[in-house]
Amino acid sequence: MTPPQTVTPTLHILNKAPGHPRFEACLQSLSEADLLVLTESGVLALADHSVALPGACRAVKADLQARALGDQTRAQAIDYADLVRLTTDYSRIISW
Repeated sequence: MTPPQTVTPTLHILNKAPGHPRFEACLQSLSEADLLVLTESGVLALADHSVALPGACRAVKADLQARALGDQTRAQAIDYADLVRLTTDYSRIISW
């Protein structure tokens, strides 16, 4: 009998805008145990309601403000210190 596979939670840091091939690849690779952090142009996904984002989604506050998206509610806003803390919480990190 094969032992059950364990899922390693992954932190996905996505800086590509919707429509970019890596944006789509990132969303397709997410599992329920993963966390998605939107940075740079990735935060533009929050303004596009046709993009289905996971419930476990964060966005860098400075990038939201730079793109006038500070009042969005689809992701929890985090600062750079929070992002650094998240990188210490996850043993597996993928930057897209």
